[in-house]
Formats: sequence, structure tokens, C-alpha cells
Amino acid sequence: MKVLQLCIKPPYPPVDGGTMAMNSITQGLLEKGCELKVLCVESDKHPVRRAQMSDEYMERTGLESVYVDLGVKVIPAMVAMLCGESYHVKRFESNDFAAKLKQLLQEEAYDVVHVESIFLTPYVPLIRKYSQAKVILRSHNVEHQIWERVAQSTGNPFKRQYLKHLSLTLRAYELEHINDYDGVVCITRNDADYFRANGCRRPITDIAFGMEAEEMVGVDVEPDSLFHIGSMDWLPNRESIEWLLDDIWPVVHREVPRARLYLAGRKMPDMLLSAEIEGVKVVGEVDDALRFIASKQINIVPLKSGSGIRVKIIEAMSVGKTVITTTVGAQGINCTDGRDVLIANTPQEFAAQVKRCLDDPEFCQSIGREARRLIAEQYDVRKLTDRLIVFYNQRLEK
Repeated sequence: MKVLQLCIKPPYPPVDGGTMAMNSITQGLLEKGCELKVLCVESDKHPVRRAQMSDEYMERTGLESVYVDLGVKVIPAMVAMLCGESYHVKRFESNDFAAKLKQLLQEEAYDVVHVESIFLTPYVPLIRKYSQAKVILRSHNVEHQIWERVAQSTGNPFKRQYLKHLSLTLRAYELEHINDYDGVVCITRNDADYFRANGCRRPITDIAFGMEAEEMVGVDVEPDSLFHIGSMDWLPNRESIEWLLDDIWPVVHREVPRARLYLAGRKMPDMLLSAEIEGVKVVGEVDDALRFIASKQINIVPLKSGSGIRVKIIEAMSVGKTVITTTVGAQGINCTDGRDVLIANTPQEFAAQVKRCLDDPEFCQSIGREARRLIAEQYDVRKLTDRLIVFYNQRLEK
């Protein structure tokens, strides 16, 4: 099977949730013997790091990229707002990307064009014109829901109104154009159910993000250590950190003064890197995320907005870490509160869960063990790729 994978940013190296989700598809399809070609958008925010890509990776994926200026521009944003268009989507429209895509489609006959994100939907008509391939959308999130939730939690009334407008135009676009595809693959059942209930008439399924359940050997775990890791150029992560530091950490620190909190992730704001907060160490980007995760005891993920699945939670669970998160954070993961994850939705609940874990190490370890077992059983990348290929083949038979 020949597959063209279109990505909204370079899928390698897998440095954040989005790249990890895309890379899992890349690696899974290659392992299953598919002929794969990867074309991605690169930008100032997400450049292609060719020095970190092996010759084997480049040869097997044939990765090519096209630079697209995704910087926010005031005038185009205002025009989109006045025209009722989604500026989120408009930013990805590029003549250069269209030209490269046309070239690839004319040079090779693909069976499937796998599109990572609704934001690349403007290129579907071009794909239809130059290819007989089935066009499959992989929806990482119900994108507009993220912006709805962010808007609801924004204090500034002018910013809140603009974010609400962005979410409404994105909602209209997302629900209308999801039917442009031959099939839709959501990461969670909740997302698939939402699209079905809101007008999706195309075949739709849910196939989660997959990864290996890791066993980290030779890594010392720091006692009484908490951590949060996530790219800070993603708005829900910034919102999460603000809530953690402003409201949650003061209660945790008061109730469990021996606890230490580590904050890691790409694009950490200078304000945080230079901050002096009692009991908190801001480490910024780490060279080896899994090793960092393995060296700490409890993953704190106080997400207030988001959709899809939180890849960083899956990653922490895969190495046997206890995760304390909100109902929103656990959304889409087939987990059970008190068995393989701990749910907290208020600062007091977070403090109580942290205290319970640190006071009862065996309980804490049992949550981590069950988390790792869950990932091994239900989120194995090979099993999930098999399901994806079955979905491809069903569409090809039509």
C-alpha cells in the first residue's frame, strides 16, 4: 500500500504531543511494510531539524517540507474575521505547498492520502484533481472545542470575545468540511461520537495514539517529586501551568511541604525560567523526555481545556508513572480513577491526591503499575496500526 502522509509540522523528532502522534503513524505504517512518503509544513515555530533525522529515516519516509509563514498577521486576521472565515485554517493555505503536493501526486499514484489535521483541508480539492487515492483525515482533536474552552476561561473580555469568534468560525469550518474526506480517524471515541452527532456522514472510527510500554532501567527516582512536562507553545499547556502555579501549587505546598515540583517543556517563557517559587524548579526543555519522566515520581496534569487525547499522559503512563489529572486531562483515555490514574478537579483535590501518594508509596506505585499495564494492553502501536490499515482497506474497497 502506498501512503502519502501530510503533516501540519515535521513529525520528527517527536518533541511534543502532536509530533509524537504523527510519528507513531509514520513508524507504524513503515513497520507494517507500507510504502510511505511524508510531506510536511515547516515554519519558524516548527522548523525541520534534519540533523536529528537519520539517513535511514530520510530514505524510508522520503520526507520533504515546504516553508509556510504561520505567524499571526493582523490584517489577514481582521479580513478573515470580517468575512466569517477561520483564520486557523487560512494560515495554512500556501501556493508553494500546493505546488509541491501537486508535483508529488503527478509523480506517484498513491492508494491513500493521510491528512494529519483539519487545517490541511484546503488541499483536498487539489488531491481529488490529481489523484484517485482515498483521502483520510486523522483528527487529533475536535479543534474548535479547545478554543471554546480557552475562551471560556480567559479573563480579558476583549481577548475572550476574539477567541470565541475564532472558535465559532473554526467550528463552522470543521463540521462542514469533515465530510470532504473518504473517512475520518479520530484519536478518541468521544471525538468520533461528537462528529457523528454533529453531521459527519463519512465512515468514521476511533484509533488512539499508540506507543511502546517502556521499562526504564538504571534511572533513580527522586522521592517526593512531582512534574509537569509539555510544550509551552500550546495554549492549553500554558493555561495549565498558570492554574498550577497560581492556585494548585500553593495548596499542595502548604499541605505537603516536602514535595518538589519540576516544570519541563519546550518554549518555556523566560518569565518562568527566571522565576523563584518555593519548592518549584523550572528546567525548560530536556534532552531526553522519557528519562526525565522516569526520574520523577508523580505527573501533575491540571488541564482545563483540550480535546482528543493527551499524548504526554500516555507517555508518562507507559513508563509506569502515577498521573494526577483533571477530568478534561483524562478525556479519551480508557482509564479508571483510583486504579490506573487519579482524578482531581480542584486545588484541594490535587493536594489530597498528592498527599495520599507521598504518604503511601505502595499505593502510588500500584497506580503506576496499572497505568503501564493499560498502555501495554490497549495502546500498543502495532495493534493500532493494524486497525488503521483495516480502515484504509475498507475505504479502498468502496
